[in-house]
Amino acid sequence: MPDLDTWISAVRSSQNRFAALLAPLDAAKVQHPSYADDWSIAQVASHLGSQSEIFDLALDAGLNGTPTPGMEQFQPLWDAWNSRSPEAQVADSVKANEALVSRIEGLSGDDRARFRVSLFGRDIDLAALLAMRLGEHALHTWDIAVVLDPSAVVSPDAVHLLIDVLPGTAARAGRAAAEPRVLAVETADPQRRFTLTTGPDVELAAAPDGGPVDLVLPAEELLRLVYGRLDQEQTSAELPGHEVVPELLQVFPGF
Repeated sequence: MPDLDTWISAVRSSQNRFAALLAPLDAAKVQHPSYADDWSIAQVASHLGSQSEIFDLALDAGLNGTPTPGMEQFQPLWDAWNSRSPEAQVADSVKANEALVSRIEGLSGDDRARFRVSLFGRDIDLAALLAMRLGEHALHTWDIAVVLDPSAVVSPDAVHLLIDVLPGTAARAGRAAAEPRVLAVETADPQRRFTLTTGPDVELAAAPDGGPVDLVLPAEELLRLVYGRLDQEQTSAELPGHEVVPELLQVFPGF
């Protein structure tokens, strides 16, 4: 895992991008559909706002040894965010996300070292918590960015970090293919090599360089593929293996 400062810097960068995207939007624009199914831009912002408060509770638990937050804490937060107007969802989300990032940036060395929490079925340290937060934040920020600019991509600094924790996400997000197979996948920017098994258990595993490749694509596209955010027309059709993308879209329907 990269050092904590690298993760914190990427989380900060994602927050700055999120705030900058929302700043010029008026009351009508924030109700425009986002890329996320059935969610407006304001609803994506609301989701990130409630999630920032949930991650804040996780920070409390990991730093203070208090019980891990659960549904009894989550549901009131969701209800409160859902009750806000679209304009308030956007404005309050920027503030809540800023508060979380600022708190993370202010953690002492001792706090960083001793942090441990059990969250969503996993016992994790602070780096793993930041990886979870960055994946959530960077991809949902893209959900907004891409409807404002169809050429938008996930922030490169986030891609360079998330590509190396993508196997865990793929295992949780994947659905077995009707006809499972094993594919050699190679990415660019950054360059990585993976073996993708599409069933019965979906597995993305780091692999050594060399040998034939079934699919080549930018790392940013593989990231969006696993997160269920890659349309076939958004792929680099000139690269080898483009024809397997429709099959993989069924393996990674999104979450």
